[in-house]
Amino acid sequence: MSGLYENEMKLEFTSKSNNEAFARITVAAFASQLDPTIEELADIKTAVSEAVTNCIIHGYENSDGIIKIISKIFANTIEIEISDTGKGIENIELARKPLYTSKSNLERSGMGFTIMESFMDEVHIESVVGLGTKITMKKVIKKLEHEEDEKELDLAELGGR
Repeated sequence: MSGLYENEMKLEFTSKSNNEAFARITVAAFASQLDPTIEELADIKTAVSEAVTNCIIHGYENSDGIIKIISKIFANTIEIEISDTGKGIENIELARKPLYTSKSNLERSGMGFTIMESFMDEVHIESVVGLGTKITMKKVIKKLEHEEDEKELDLAELGGR
């Protein structure tokens, strides 16, 4: 483990759709040590759900494979890397466009990457056709701002007495 990170978690599971909830909850539990707000935790869970679902539906096309998640915490940031060894993405820029889907027959919305990008502070996608895809997402937990707001409230309450 690198000295840059305060904590790290690794998780591997089969590409079955019922494992999506397991992944989402596990990463959320790991992220909880940063003391995120309910909204920040919901953002992380949603982004993880989208990334894992993409691995299952697009990467492995509902066949058996392994999905790997590595989560790292440093300062007030969580970094989540989700990877598969599936078919890969031919055109990442096209795949990132809102409403684009390569699975229109499955009534997919084509909003997976857009959702990840709106809920996380950074999203990086690496993919090689035939080798798989790795999505790295980062979210800064605004813990420091919340603590200062609480201190200001406490001081205001003391002043009012």
